[in-house]
Amino acid sequence: MNDPQEFVDAAQNEVPVRGFLHCPSDAGGDCLILTHGAGSNCNAPLLVALAGAFSASGLTVLRCDLPFRQLRPHGPPQRGSAERDQEGLRAAITSMRRQTSGRVFLGGHSYGGRQATMLAASQPGLVDQLLLLSYPLHPPQRPSELRTEHFPRLQTPAMFVHGTRDGFGSIEELTAALTLIPTRTELLPLAGAGHELVTKRNRDEVSKILAEAFRLFTDEAEA
Repeated sequence: MNDPQEFVDAAQNEVPVRGFLHCPSDAGGDCLILTHGAGSNCNAPLLVALAGAFSASGLTVLRCDLPFRQLRPHGPPQRGSAERDQEGLRAAITSMRRQTSGRVFLGGHSYGGRQATMLAASQPGLVDQLLLLSYPLHPPQRPSELRTEHFPRLQTPAMFVHGTRDGFGSIEELTAALTLIPTRTELLPLAGAGHELVTKRNRDEVSKILAEAFRLFTDEAEA
């Protein structure tokens, strides 16, 4: 596996794409775009570990900063930034379509994953599969404020990875929410994990497990 290379694509996109590209030694043509949560960036330890594991499995991986993070290095997204963040994901998909010849998968942690689902729901067929890490089903301790209004329009197969101690939604709540999605979904619970999914101690091990589970999920789509 080669070392990740800094990646910038601003020439052909209204919204710049910025991040790091992981190119495997034996690439199969498929690509995964990974993005971060509301309080983080593309250098989040979870994303770095996942990018390494997925790249080792043969995927080209782009871990990228959402537009709100490109505008300021710290702090959560400002009100009204979701539409531009989705445009940033669309620009990243366009860039990767030029870089690779195979399928394009889109993944994100928390806020990044939510934006990925909203984009995919608005544009069926834009990507082949979704990988949602700690989907923020509702704000902590506010279970009535569900973020599922777009789920019935989501046509893209999606794998959800969720910790059993995630304050943004329980496994039972997420299982119920997935019945709203009219396409193939899979839920991978991580016992004892919180919203960050991994710790420094188990980060590499869990990343390898997720890479293998998602490979099986995507292979089933080809069968």
